[in-house]
Amino acid sequence: MRILIAPDKFKGSLSAREVAENIEAGFRKVLPDAAIDIVPMADGGEGTAEVISHALGGSWLKCQAHDALDCRIEARYAFIESKKLAVMEMSEAAGLRRLTSGVRDPLRANTFGVGEILLDATRHGAQQGIIGLGGSATNDGGFGMARSLGFKFFANQIELTNGPAKLTGLTKISRPENLHLPRICAAVDVRNPLLGERGATRVFGPQKGARSEQIVILEQALTKLADVVACEIGCEFRNTPGAGAAGGLGFGLMSFGGAELRSGFELVAEILQLEQKVSQADFVVTGEGRLDGQTLEGKTPAGVAQIARKHGKPICAIVGRADRKIDYGQLFDAIYELARPPVNEVEAIKVAPQLLRERAEEAALSFRDSKVGMAGTN
Repeated sequence: MRILIAPDKFKGSLSAREVAENIEAGFRKVLPDAAIDIVPMADGGEGTAEVISHALGGSWLKCQAHDALDCRIEARYAFIESKKLAVMEMSEAAGLRRLTSGVRDPLRANTFGVGEILLDATRHGAQQGIIGLGGSATNDGGFGMARSLGFKFFANQIELTNGPAKLTGLTKISRPENLHLPRICAAVDVRNPLLGERGATRVFGPQKGARSEQIVILEQALTKLADVVACEIGCEFRNTPGAGAAGGLGFGLMSFGGAELRSGFELVAEILQLEQKVSQADFVVTGEGRLDGQTLEGKTPAGVAQIARKHGKPICAIVGRADRKIDYGQLFDAIYELARPPVNEVEAIKVAPQLLRERAEEAALSFRDSKVGMAGTN
């Protein structure tokens, strides 16, 4: 009997590997003789660099950069020497987790530090780069990143150097003369376009502290940026699925860095050879901190489930919390929540390892009993 455990992180609580190891412990208690493979997963959000680095034997490099509100920080990224591959996460510089003061200022927050990390990777000889787009504190369309790469932005004769709010007056963009970047793949976990009702600002802006009047300004700023990019740079990516990822950084990486956008889950699954592992398993377990509508947009649990369904494998999800208004029946045979009465969500986070093991035991018992039942009908 072979069990495959392929979860994402529980954000703010446990890494994907910690989640997988606790689920494994629960299964081992019930099925001590089973062959259990753990494959910590990611989908382009936080934790992507760690998962890929561990799989490919990478090391960590550090560099100086700026966070979303221009404070100096020390950032890190993974480097796989044999492939000349740098694996970066935009949240390492411009993520909400970097804003330790708790201040959120979407009109000022920018991605300048992302460009600094990318340039450092280039100086270290990277020939290809993966950038995970998740956990952002920014809504600047890659404006800050582009400035760090040497692009200049003008409102008539005045150079724009602050956050995205001033982009409403943008009239001209000048390119750097000698910009040489590695081949970039931007790993996204959403399919939102840059603009509109499903765009970066209206969907994700409120999470970053944008009030209603600021959302209007930011939408106007990104619209102007897309218009001037089309005229001055000669490319049009505003409607590309994923362009709105990380506050429009997907758009910025395509426009200013020549990046390819890929599903973060599909990219990680390919590197980790997940489909081959699923095909060899008798039972598959996945999970993440929260199961909701965003899960269906390309998050890890949905991706793992689709591969399991393709190969006819039973699958369950062990999650912190599930939005039960959504029907997940096409994806999972069973869902086990950590937070269920009498345990609330806050308490579940505090004792997540214990609850993961307990829910894994329940899943293992259910799977074992179903196998016994099937054997009895033969």
